[in-house]
Amino acid sequence: MESSGGSTQLDLVVPSALPIIIESGYIDTMQSRTALTFATLVLAATSLAAQKLDRTRLSDLAEAQAEPALRNFREYLSLPNDAHFPQDIRKVLDWMEAALNARGFETSELDTGSIPLLLAERRFDDADSTVLVYLQADGQPVDPSAWEQENPYVPVLKQELAEGEWSEIEWDRLESAQRDSDWRIFARSASDSKAPNVQFLAALDAMEAGDVTPDFNIKVIIDAEEELASPHLPPAVARYRDVLAADMLLILDGPPHISGRPTLKFGARGVAAVTLTVFGPRVPVHSGHYGNYAPNPALGLAEILASMKDEHGRVTIDGFYDGVELGDDTKAILDTVPDDEDFIHDWLGIAAPDQVGGSLQEAVQYPSLNIRGLSSGWVGDERRTIIPATAVAEIDVRLVVESNPERLLNLIRRHIEAQGFYVIDRPPTENERATHAKIVSFTSEIFYRAFRTDFDSVPGVWLTAAMKHLYGEEPILIRTSGGSIPISPFVVTLGIPAVGVSTVNPDNNQHSPNENIRLGSFVEGIRVILAVLSQDLLANR
Repeated sequence: MESSGGSTQLDLVVPSALPIIIESGYIDTMQSRTALTFATLVLAATSLAAQKLDRTRLSDLAEAQAEPALRNFREYLSLPNDAHFPQDIRKVLDWMEAALNARGFETSELDTGSIPLLLAERRFDDADSTVLVYLQADGQPVDPSAWEQENPYVPVLKQELAEGEWSEIEWDRLESAQRDSDWRIFARSASDSKAPNVQFLAALDAMEAGDVTPDFNIKVIIDAEEELASPHLPPAVARYRDVLAADMLLILDGPPHISGRPTLKFGARGVAAVTLTVFGPRVPVHSGHYGNYAPNPALGLAEILASMKDEHGRVTIDGFYDGVELGDDTKAILDTVPDDEDFIHDWLGIAAPDQVGGSLQEAVQYPSLNIRGLSSGWVGDERRTIIPATAVAEIDVRLVVESNPERLLNLIRRHIEAQGFYVIDRPPTENERATHAKIVSFTSEIFYRAFRTDFDSVPGVWLTAAMKHLYGEEPILIRTSGGSIPISPFVVTLGIPAVGVSTVNPDNNQHSPNENIRLGSFVEGIRVILAVLSQDLLANR
C-alpha cells in the first residue's frame, strides 16, 4: 500500500493479475508477485470482514427511513434535471449540496467550463482508506405527450390494475399501513438516477440512527452531464485528481440483472458515435422526372450499412473483434449469470438473437456496431415522390477494454472507402460532386472508454461480503454490463478499481416515457447501501 492524495492507495489485486496499466487508451491488467501476495491477504480478510449490523437491524433501520426518504424523493423528483437547461441543473445541485451538508459533508464545486461537478467529503476517525461514490444527477429529456401523466417532473404514485394498466393513487397512502411494495412512482429520473441519490442519503441517515461509523472516509462526486455523455468529465478528473484521490470507486447507478436479484457490476462498455451522410442530388428532385437517372443516397447508405454485418448480425469489418478472446474460465464466469434467454426473447419480441456470442453475456463482451437512427426524405402522411438529397445514419459503437476506439473508428472508415465511397468529414464541394459518384461524410466522436475491474479486487471482496451478509447468498457478478457509464476517467486517471451496485428495479423504463421505480425496490436500495456502508472495508488488516 502506498499513500496517494492523503489516502491509502490499495492495490487492485487478484491472485493472477493486476496493477492497472494503460496501453493504447484502454485498461488492462498484468501479473504481479506483489499483487499476488496482497491478493492472498485480501481474500483471507473476506472471512474477517466485519458487518456492524445484523440482517434484522439492517432491515429495521432501512424501513425506519422509508417514509422520510420517500418525502425527500418526491421533492427531489419535482426538480427538472435535463442538462440542456443548466438553470434547472443548478437547483438540483443546490438540493444535493444542502442534503449532504446536513449530513456532515464538506462540499465544493469543481469547475468544468460547463455544469460543475459537485464534490462532497466526510472523514471519519481512524479511517485510512477512502471510497469515492459516483452519483448521477441529470436525466434524459422528456416528451410530455408520451407520458401517461400531465408532467414527467410532477411525480405520481400508481398501482397496477388487474388488466395490467396503472392507476394513480393518493400520496397520503404512503404514510399508512396500506403501503404496497408493488406500487410505483412515475417520474423522469425516478430510477436513472435520482433514486440512488436519495437512497444513499437515507442510508447515511440510517447509519446515524444505528450509531454506525464506517472504517473508511467517503467522498461523493455528482455528475450532472451523464446523459450528455459527460463531455467535460475526463479533463476535470485530470485537473482535480488530487482532491478526487481515493482507493476505489463505488458506482450507484444502473439497473440490476433482469431477474431482480442483487447484482454487482465490474465493468461497462464505453461508447463512441459515427454519423454518416450520403449525398445525392443537390436538392430533392421529382422521382418521376429523374428516377432511374439521379442516384438515390438512401440506397447508397443502405449499401454501406448492409456491407457492415452478415446475416447473423456479426460485424464483417476486418479486425473489428480482434483482441477479444473468451477462454473457458471466462465463459464459466459468464455462465454463472442466470439469464433466462427464452424469457428475454419473449420480452424483446424476437425469434432469435444475433450470433455474436453464444449467450447474452458473451455478446456484450465484444464491441458492437449499432444503427441507432436513419433519416432520408419523408414518410407517413408527409411522404412525397422525390429522390432525397441526403441520407443520414447515426451509429453507436460500444467499446470493450480489449479494443482501441480510435482503431475501431479507423477500421469503419477504411471499410466504407473499400466500398468505393469518397469519404470526407463535411458537405462536398461542387468540384467533389462533379468528380466523385459516391460521396459520404463521416464524422465521429469518442465519449468514454470501457473499464473492467477484477472480481477479486479490494472493492469486489468488500462488496461481495456485504451482499452475502445481507442476503445469505452470493450476488450476481456481471463481468461487463452492456450499457455505458463515464467511469473510465476515474479508473484511468486516478488508478483505482470501480464496481457498480444496483439499487432499482430492472423494469424501470429508464430513458423512456413513464420511467418509474417500485416502492419495494426503493426501500431495498436503502438496505443495500446501508449494508455496504456498514461493512468494514478490511477488518483486522
